[in-house]
Amino acid sequence: MKEHSIVQKLELNQLKVFGPVGRGAKGVVFHVKIDDFSEDLALKVVLKSTIKTKSEKLSNGVVEVQNRVFFEQQVLREFNHPLLPKLKGVLETENIFGYAIDYCSGGSLNSLRKLQVEKMFSDDIIRFYGAEIVLALEYLHEKGIVYRDLKPENVLIQENGHLMLVDFDLSTKLAPKSPKNRPSFESVKTAELEKKKTQLPRLSSFYKCGKSGFSLEDSVNSEKLQPVAPNKLSFESDSVGKSNSFVGTEEYVAPEIILGNGHDYAVDWWSFGVVLYEMLYGTTPFRGVNRKETFHRIISKSPDLVGETTALRDLIRKLLEKDPKVRISLEEIKGHDFFKGVDWDMILRLIRPPYIPDQEEMGEESIDGIKAIDVESIVYGIFKKEGNKNCEENNDLKNKINEENIKRGVWVEGLEQPSMSSNFLVF
Repeated sequence: MKEHSIVQKLELNQLKVFGPVGRGAKGVVFHVKIDDFSEDLALKVVLKSTIKTKSEKLSNGVVEVQNRVFFEQQVLREFNHPLLPKLKGVLETENIFGYAIDYCSGGSLNSLRKLQVEKMFSDDIIRFYGAEIVLALEYLHEKGIVYRDLKPENVLIQENGHLMLVDFDLSTKLAPKSPKNRPSFESVKTAELEKKKTQLPRLSSFYKCGKSGFSLEDSVNSEKLQPVAPNKLSFESDSVGKSNSFVGTEEYVAPEIILGNGHDYAVDWWSFGVVLYEMLYGTTPFRGVNRKETFHRIISKSPDLVGETTALRDLIRKLLEKDPKVRISLEEIKGHDFFKGVDWDMILRLIRPPYIPDQEEMGEESIDGIKAIDVESIVYGIFKKEGNKNCEENNDLKNKINEENIKRGVWVEGLEQPSMSSNFLVF
């Protein structure tokens, strides 16, 4: 039986609350500190009245009853990876339930992209962030967790410049994915890492081969999806270890989820392909004028990969393969030409990722002069029926904070634009 570390029980009067920094379909996230501790935390809070237990039917006939809020808490307890959050505390009152995780001062990958020239990243930056997402998904899959909500809004930037995946209330558990011919994250040999300490852990030591050899709109928020007619498109699927739940964010959801044929870990690689496409082109590949058209495009349209043939475009094409049995696998992704030369063991040890958030300490009056915040009132105001105006105000605040945090950060010289020199070694 797995042992989990003891998680601190929090009280509202212990918390210094700076303000709301985001919201999801079920909760509001606040930037907080615990009295007598200097660590910044993100506190996700939901109304108890909105917490529902749902039944999830697996394709092998087994029905699992899951409460999304407590499922996410359970999953967070298991994480031991630098690209995933750790559960730091649990809060409960008569009206709300919440839990604290690591706070990411750099905003989201989505906000960072929008501040770039033409709202797009260079291939070199995509390679670094893409590699970190691969490592995070690899760890999740080895834990038996299908993420099911990968999108730039859920990819945050830590104060050290590395990424962190958040928001696991749409995730599910299947039989763990066994690593092939590779030690797991926890079992990396110490001697191997010690040997690498002689190398300078900067961008050049992550990516050794320079180039790989091959010479706009906002994403929608998470919401409950409704199936659409699958037309004539269908895929055979192995019924063992698959989920039939219909969940996700519509522009990032995989075809097999829409078709309802059962899905597994491959849905995360589809979403990864959409994220790479968005980082490259500044928009998602299948967005329609409404949900129905978006779903129709996902199950019937090929991605429009405009431009010369490159390793990145080839990888995106293979990730956005509609048949999950043909879709590129983890081992093939890590061995793809786009990641050729990447030292996967060095990525997490880099001390200078492409973008470093500003380390300035946030004071009590940093967010619109707010000194004292009634957490329960804000959450209730946002999620009650007549709270639409409050929702808009909260989203505006989230965008404002994200952009201000990113503008204060520091870019590694030469990475704001695609590199022009063939001698420039990015990672």
